Amino acid sequence: MVYTIENDRMKVQMSDRGAELMSIQGKDGTEYLWQGDPAYWGDRAPNLFPYIARLTQGKYTVHGKTYEMDIHGFVKDSLLEAESQEADRIVWKLTQSAQTKKVYPFDFVYRVCYALEGDTLQICFSVENPNECPMYFGIGGHPGFCVPLDKDLRFEDYYLQFEPKDAPNPVRVGISPTCFVDGKDREYPLEAGGRISMNHHLFDDDAIVLTKMPKAVTLQSDKSVHSVRVEYPQMEYLGFWHMPHTDAPYVCIEPWSSLPSRQDVVEDLATQPGLIRLEAGGKYENRWSIRIS
Repeated sequence: MVYTIENDRMKVQMSDRGAELMSIQGKDGTEYLWQGDPAYWGDRAPNLFPYIARLTQGKYTVHGKTYEMDIHGFVKDSLLEAESQEADRIVWKLTQSAQTKKVYPFDFVYRVCYALEGDTLQICFSVENPNECPMYFGIGGHPGFCVPLDKDLRFEDYYLQFEPKDAPNPVRVGISPTCFVDGKDREYPLEAGGRISMNHHLFDDDAIVLTKMPKAVTLQSDKSVHSVRVEYPQMEYLGFWHMPHTDAPYVCIEPWSSLPSRQDVVEDLATQPGLIRLEAGGKYENRWSIRIS
């Protein structure tokens, strides 16, 4: 089922499946969110929990037991409850079930709040830990945005603009050809003014995953008034992606709290570097935003 929130600047729709964003439209009718096409990528904006990206052999261990989990966790495939809704705000909720316990042994309360403020969609991920022990997880977003945003422009007319523009170059996380962390991190030089120009070959080696990066980036073109700005002040990592070796007309801007498994390591969640450790009775929140213009 699709739900809608809107104000005088924008209209946002999302599905109860994964609380996935389905549409972000300006009042002039411009669609900013990728609308999904199986020829390139059938999703639009999955929410990622309790793991980011791939597990080695699709497995992990915790408390001495081994579990299997699909890429990006199970929220993207779960039906969430609309816990509360107003004209410009909605809160989605998911708790543990027999199905989630098969792949993730913890009890949890997971929420996604979407709230409109002018031309900005404010997003808050929250997790509560009702267990009597710490729980471990990663959390993030995977929204795809239309490129071009104007039908008469080309993919190559766009660029990603980091802010501040004079920030040091970020670090590209070393990712193996099989999409696992390989430890070969290196500086990722930006173009003058803190840009990455769009071209389809950027993604021939799959996602570009950055760390130590500026905490705001804008997808824009000097030939258009339409742009998308994503801010992610609490996220340690940022991925850019579209389906490799295609002319896919979108780019994903993915704020992540953590990374995939290390190459050839079946991770123990209690010891994997970078995962969030939430103590018994604790609550975690992570706020980020999408602004259109």
